[in-house]
Amino acid sequence: MSAARVVLWRHGQTGHNAADRFQGQLDVPLDDVGRRQAHRAAEMLRGLAPTRIVSSDLSRAADTAAALAALTGLVVETDTALRELFAGQWQGLTRAEIESRWPQEFAAWRGGDDVPVGGGERRSEAGRRAAAAIGRHAAATPDGGVLVVTGHGGALRGAMLHLLALPLAAWSAFGGLANTHWALLVPRGTGWSLAEYNVGPHGAHVGSEG
Repeated sequence: MSAARVVLWRHGQTGHNAADRFQGQLDVPLDDVGRRQAHRAAEMLRGLAPTRIVSSDLSRAADTAAALAALTGLVVETDTALRELFAGQWQGLTRAEIESRWPQEFAAWRGGDDVPVGGGERRSEAGRRAAAAIGRHAAATPDGGVLVVTGHGGALRGAMLHLLALPLAAWSAFGGLANTHWALLVPRGTGWSLAEYNVGPHGAHVGSEG
C-alpha cells in the first residue's frame, strides 16, 4: 500500500435518493441538491490535499468527483469496478414497491442476510469487487498520497468492511453513508484502520443504498 490516506466518498443526492428508489447500476444523475452537496463537500475535502481521484463511471459519482477535481486541478479517473451493487429487478423501484412484491426477500435483505439483491449481486460480492479496485488504486498511489474514491453507499460500505477485515455481520454496526459523506482509512500494519466515518456537510440524508 502506498497511499497514506484513502477517502471513500459517496455521491451527491439524486432524484431516486430523494424518492427512496433503488438505483443499483442505473445511471441516475445528480439533482440540484446533489450538485450543491458535491460542491460543499469538495470544499471540505480540498483541505485533505488529495493527490488522486478515482470514481465509479456512473454519472452521479463521476459528477460528484468532478466538483473536487475543479478545485484541485486533478483529473478524475473512472473504474467500472466501483459501481454500486447490481440490484436486479429492484432497480428503479421504491422500498414500498419492493416490499409489496418481494416481502420475504426484502425482509431478508433488511435483516442483513447476504441475499442476491433483486436477483442481482449480493452485498458481499459488490463489496469484494469494490475493495479489490480500491486496493489496486491505493497501491498505485504515490507514497504519502491521498486517494479519494468516489462511489456509492452500498458498494463503499461493503468495501470498507473488507478493507478493515471485518465480517459482513458488522454491516449493521455502521450507519449508511449520507450523500457526499465519506469514510477515511489510514494504513495500519498490513491492513487499514478507520479514522473517520460519515463526515461531510450538514443536511444530507442517507436515502436508499443499492
